[in-house]
Amino acid sequence: MSDPARALTGGCNCGAVRFEVGEPLQSALACWCRRCQRRTGTGGGPNARTARGSFRLLGEETAVGVWDPGDGGWEKVFCNRCGSQICSRDPGDRAKVSVRFGAFDGDPGIRISAHQFTAYAAPWGQPPDDGLPRYPERAPADAGGSHATE
Repeated sequence: MSDPARALTGGCNCGAVRFEVGEPLQSALACWCRRCQRRTGTGGGPNARTARGSFRLLGEETAVGVWDPGDGGWEKVFCNRCGSQICSRDPGDRAKVSVRFGAFDGDPGIRISAHQFTAYAAPWGQPPDDGLPRYPERAPADAGGSHATE
């Protein structure tokens, strides 16, 4: 980690899983896909992309659960004790991580810049009319999509 005094921290509800991000966040998107809806119980959710290799899991290793959707989608990391969602990571390069905004201890210091997978938004949980770009599928790399290159 580059500077512990500046690291962002976060974790789960029960405290068994903790994390830190040692570099400024790179981008943030709100995802409206069906998978995120089912993971969170909401219409969609904001995720912050970390600089490659700047995310570090802390806490009890045995409390960390990982679900791989098996279709090339990013792995979902959660606390297997309390169920809190922590982050998603690229199964081909686990140094690429996007953290759920709600998992941070405080303000992550970044705001979403676009909405992705809006074609799948639930009728009861639509993206807000906030003037940000909307992508019916995955946001392109230049908009912070998960296939962005560092």
